[in-house]
Amino acid sequence: MNRLVEAAEARRRALVDDLTTYVQLETPSDDRSALAAGLAWVRGYLDTHLGAPETASTVDGDPYGDVAVLDWAAVNGGTGAVAVLCHYDTVWPLGTLADWPVSVDGDRLTGPGAFDMKAGLVQVVHALAVARERGLPLPAVRFVLNGDEEIGSPASRPVIEASVAGRDAVLVFEASAGGALKTARKGVGLFTVTTEGVEGHAGLDPENGVSAVDEMARVIVALHDSADLAAGTSVNVGTMSGGSRANVTAGHARALVDVRVTDVDEMRRMDATFAALTPRREAAGIKVDGGWNRPVMSRGPGTAALFAVAREVAAEQGFTVAETSVGGASDGNFAAALGLPVLDGLGAVGDGAHARHEWISIDGMVERTALAAGLLVRLGGGA
Repeated sequence: MNRLVEAAEARRRALVDDLTTYVQLETPSDDRSALAAGLAWVRGYLDTHLGAPETASTVDGDPYGDVAVLDWAAVNGGTGAVAVLCHYDTVWPLGTLADWPVSVDGDRLTGPGAFDMKAGLVQVVHALAVARERGLPLPAVRFVLNGDEEIGSPASRPVIEASVAGRDAVLVFEASAGGALKTARKGVGLFTVTTEGVEGHAGLDPENGVSAVDEMARVIVALHDSADLAAGTSVNVGTMSGGSRANVTAGHARALVDVRVTDVDEMRRMDATFAALTPRREAAGIKVDGGWNRPVMSRGPGTAALFAVAREVAAEQGFTVAETSVGGASDGNFAAALGLPVLDGLGAVGDGAHARHEWISIDGMVERTALAAGLLVRLGGGA
């Protein structure tokens, strides 16, 4: 058996116990006090397994979770420098554990946030500890821990971009996609479209009223028609509200729009689509707010080379690993847009992100802990 696989297997019970403890600490994105408790636990957990960091800083994320940047120096003759991205917030509201406790059934562990993405943090910490124990070279490692990823990383984005600059590689321990690592992600645009009309009595004065809902209906059709799935562009008007009563011509309407694109050209085309929206009636108005929440994560040469290393490590350990492109975004998008090699999806093997059937494979935890250890050793100059 490969020595790193053997070492990870010896930590199976600890991996399960640590993940159980972590999942039992609820960290919803919208509860600042719960996030503070979660970050404090993570900081202590890292100190316990890796020792105190060489440097540590915390950036205020108010009203969301704070962002911690922690640095450990290279060890055992290691060279290079990598960044590790992990978010500690989840989509699950406080109290979810009351009717969905952590449970283990054979190879499956389930619980809110286990797959997305608490298992990833546990795995990378054990991976680093395993390599250290065996005296293997490791690069300098910078952890970036943020508490607002699930709501688009509004406070953490500038911290992430500054923290990854100059790193040789960026490793993102988000969950895998059916076991595959993620080498490309779509860019995400979040837009709010508002239409304004002229209120009036729908029965007594239908000629003079100008319906904001009618204007919005036309906007929605235009936006949905602008989607080009063959080019990788999806457009979804997820919610729409407007008007006040059935017998009042609607004076206001509002829609929230999600746009996903695979390249910059499509991003520009969709910008032009939003800019070209014009009302049908002269008295009506259309306003577009929002913008691109995350840039496209392209599979550049550096990312391709990084995946090739991971594939070689997996083969040495006795398994295969695939790569994929996904529609969801992560903090890895920010790093990739800076031209850095990014390997995402290094976290849990399982399924059910943001769903009640969220689960992780315990065998997968062991396997991916060994993979992460081997990858980090290779990035540190080891064989």
